[in-house]
This record gives sequence, C-alpha cells and structure tokens, in this order.
Amino acid sequence: MNYDVKDVNLAPGGKKRIEWASNDMPVLAQVMARFEEEKPLMGTKMSACLHVTAETANLVRTLKAGGADVVLCASNPLSTQDDVASSLVKDYGIPVFAIKGEDNKTYYKHISSALDHKPTITMDDGADLVSAIHKERKELIPQILGSMEETTTGVIRLKAMERDGALKIPVFAVNNADTKHLFDNRYGTGQSTLDGIIRATDILFAGKTVVVAGYGWCGKGFAMRAKGMGANVVVTEINPIKSLEAAMDGFLVMPMIEAAKIGDLFCTLTGNVSVIGKEHFEVMKNGAIVCNSGHFNVEIDIKSLESIATKVNKSVRNFVDQYVLKNGKSIYLLGEGRLINLAAAEGHPACVMDMSFATQALTTEYVIKNKGKFGSKVYDVPKEIDQWVASLKLKSMGITIDTLTKEQEKYLASWEEGT
Repeated sequence: MNYDVKDVNLAPGGKKRIEWASNDMPVLAQVMARFEEEKPLMGTKMSACLHVTAETANLVRTLKAGGADVVLCASNPLSTQDDVASSLVKDYGIPVFAIKGEDNKTYYKHISSALDHKPTITMDDGADLVSAIHKERKELIPQILGSMEETTTGVIRLKAMERDGALKIPVFAVNNADTKHLFDNRYGTGQSTLDGIIRATDILFAGKTVVVAGYGWCGKGFAMRAKGMGANVVVTEINPIKSLEAAMDGFLVMPMIEAAKIGDLFCTLTGNVSVIGKEHFEVMKNGAIVCNSGHFNVEIDIKSLESIATKVNKSVRNFVDQYVLKNGKSIYLLGEGRLINLAAAEGHPACVMDMSFATQALTTEYVIKNKGKFGSKVYDVPKEIDQWVASLKLKSMGITIDTLTKEQEKYLASWEEGT
C-alpha cells in the first residue's frame, strides 16, 4: 500500500483518538452499520482531501465500510494529526498522504498522489482536489460521478467555476446543508476557534476587545462564544444585512480600520483575501494578537506584515510568531495565519462533526445511486438527507418532538381555509 505519513509507529495513539471520537458520533455509527450490511459504495474509487483528524478518520472508515476504495490526503498542512494518519494506514488499511507541517511542495504532491488513485468520486474541504483536476488532471473528468464540498470557501470557489463555465463535474455543496452550516460552522467553529486561541496564547478573554471579521455562521459562532467568555466583541462586515444582525445581537459594528485601533485580539472568518492588511497593522496596539479561522491563510496579509517588521521571532510560544514593527510595537500572529482551531487545537468536537460527516456519507451514496443524472453544476444536498440526519441526532440526544396531526397537515396544505 502506497502512503506518506510521519511515522506509522504513532498508530496506537491515533487508534485511541479515533475510537474516542467515535463514541460521540452516533449518527455516523448508524450510517456505518447500514453501509457494512448493504455495501452501497461497492466498486467506487474515492479520493478525499480533508482535515486528517480523528473525526475524519471515522468518516473514511464509514466510506470503506460501504465498499469504497478510499484514499485520504490533507486539506491543510497544519491540521493533520500524525497519529491518526498513521492509525488509518496501519490499523484500517486506508492509504493516507498527510504530514503535519508539510511544506507547499509536499502538500500538492500529496494531492497529486490522491488523484493518482483515479477516483470516480471526490470529497473536498476547500476545492483543492477539484481545482487540481480541472487544471492538471483533466483526463480524470469523464469518469468522475460527482464531488462533495465541505466548506463555505470551497463552495464559493466552485460556484465561481460554474458561473464562468469552467466546472466540468457535478458538485454537491455539503456545506450548505442545514445539518452542516447551522451546527458545524456555528457551534463547531465557535468553540474550536476559542479553544485554539487559548491553547496557543493562554490569554484571558474576559475584558479583552475581540474583533471578529465576518458575521457568517462561523463568525456568529465565535462572536457568541467570545461574548460568553466576557469579551467586548466588535464585528466588521461588508454585508449590510449581516451588519444589522450583528448590531441587533448586541455587538459593536465598525470598519476594520477603526476596529484595528482598539482590538486586543483579531480573528478573520470571511473566506476572503487581505481582510487584515498593512494599514490595519500600522494602527494596532502593542501586543495585538491576530489569527484566522476562515479556511485558507490568505485572510491576513502576512507579506505586508513582514514588510513592515524589523524583526520576526518565530515560535515565541507554540503556534505564536512575534512581528516587531518599525514603530517598536509587537504583533503576534497565530498558526502562521492558517486555521487556528486546527493548527493549535483539534478542530470541531466529534459531536458536531457527527452530523456533517453523516451528511457527507449519505450524499455520496445519493450521487452513486443517481449516477448520470447530474450536470456540471453545484447542487444542494437533498432535504430528506438533512431531515434524516437531524432526526437521528435528536434521537441520540434523547430528545423527542411533536408531529403534525392530520388536521394540521390538511390546514397547511389548503388554500381554502382563511385565518
């Protein structure tokens, strides 16, 4: 078996981590049990480019249980859990190409290795696999039945490809499923971002002015958690609706250039480039902390920060680099500008990834069962999959809900009865 991990001897620790995560993933466990019995993915060759974590391990185990021949590579150089990667190889026989801290050359070599598998289904966290297929491995396009996309950033990229007529395969926006973005993005990112910042810095949030760039579901989650820890939260946005929502949720809203003057901690969660740039760094307080939780390491203009620094002290703490500016002030960059919740912490809790990955697995099954029916565009996940996953999650939490009576169903379906 071909693979590239740091050290397969790390496998015992990784297996414990995978098994611990599986305890809090009951919905995915039910999907795995059915997949083992029915083998709906039999004959499918899959390449997945995802964060190589214990939660992801349970997803790829589920795909393999369903009969898929699956290969995994990393979607982020700093998010890989080396022991988990090793366990997938040694204990579960799943080829993995991922090493924590790998350089860009190795990162793209691993993506190429995953595509050497000649997949019929791909799974992405940021659209790097799909992008590589369209740019460098076009010969794979005719055989690909579809791709699953896990992130907001990836969906944005893919819709841009569709709009430009560049997309040549069907893609399902798993990120847009309610059981993904309403929970994974808000509660998962909210908690894990806070966790990563605290692990990296050991700061006290209470009393700090925390600037949240972007008020999408990830931004809402982090702002909510920071406020709960006693921080004074400022939101920066470009969308008037989201800005209004943030203001009505009790947060200060202002342009980044104003927030830069008062913030103690800055976190970008937008999916866009250069959200924090040179003009912002120059007016920040001494000791300001800057980090990103919006996927790629482009949201903070690191090159501009380097250009105005007279000195860079790497790793003053784990995942903390100090930039000393010409004015004598210091700015601290966390996790090299990459996803702080995965660079310095363990990503989302298994409980919330349970829904996201169950939705991933079931959407994969849906694509295979309906192969040939989809054009080269971005599709939403079928509502029945969303509803089924939510219902199972409620059941696993011991929660029951009401159902409509026949009278209520008739009333809602009728136009003849007035108010």
